[in-house]
Amino acid sequence: MPVRHRVAVLAFPRISPFHLSVPTLVFGGAGLDSVDGLYDVTVCAESPGTMPTGAGYSIHVDAGLEAMADADLVVIPSWQRGAVPSDELLGAVRAAHARGARIVGLCLGTFVVAASGVAAGREVSTHWAAASRLATAEPDVQVRDDVLWTDLGDVITSAGAAAALDCCLHIVRSDHGSVAAAALARSLVLAPHRTGSQAQYIPAPVVAASADDPIGRAMLWARADLAGSFDIDGWAASVHLSRRTFTRRFRERTGTSPQQWLLDQRVDAARAMLESSDETIERIADLAGFGSAVSLRLHFRQRLGVSPAAHRAAFRVGAA
Repeated sequence: MPVRHRVAVLAFPRISPFHLSVPTLVFGGAGLDSVDGLYDVTVCAESPGTMPTGAGYSIHVDAGLEAMADADLVVIPSWQRGAVPSDELLGAVRAAHARGARIVGLCLGTFVVAASGVAAGREVSTHWAAASRLATAEPDVQVRDDVLWTDLGDVITSAGAAAALDCCLHIVRSDHGSVAAAALARSLVLAPHRTGSQAQYIPAPVVAASADDPIGRAMLWARADLAGSFDIDGWAASVHLSRRTFTRRFRERTGTSPQQWLLDQRVDAARAMLESSDETIERIADLAGFGSAVSLRLHFRQRLGVSPAAHRAAFRVGAA
């Protein structure tokens, strides 16, 4: 018999019904008999009862924060912009985490997770548009705006909206395997596993670097000359690190290899030129460091799921 995980999902006044529905739908099994029963889902609130949503209608929540006390998974599906989590809520999250529950922050729910301190000193993800605000509000966490979700084992956070679905499917896959996750994905008409960044919608992050941050300096050096040829040994030597140390520290910093990071930066650069210039695909391929239009098309489609021409048509400045 599969393990039944107890899930507590937080609701709050003015919550978006979509955000609330994501974890309740996915962990509720989306009506599939083959997946039903893997999780027991309880929606809870600081003040149980009837509360308004952001969609013009109200919902009724029976359970209070005590639902977090015996949950295996505590989900904060979103949060109100600018709202300060109460001591009671933060205490309930900390207590659940200390007891061994996994804490999940979806989209702006990461603000509550970060404020609780359970991810201090580690990386979290949130919607790219809120990343700088979260980094300022919670300097004890490292904010990722370039991934769909971040799984630390005990703390799991995601980017916005649709990425919350990806994150919840990832949890199902981790708990119950790819067959259960694939069945849910088919029911929800989703890709079973979507990797990479927050796709076409995130501006390339600006890298900050200081004298004691060789990886940051290496990133800036590379972004300044994406059209150049990069040898890993030379790249590492530019910041006075061995290839082995450079590769290890780069992966610790970014979660990926230097080669993959460089490829992502080139795709981002090409994307920006497609959106803002009249340069040909061939010229953009040269400027972004791909060398050929064939290589640009291949990597662009692999990363963003569309061709450069289709992206330009959809996102070009002034396009309908």
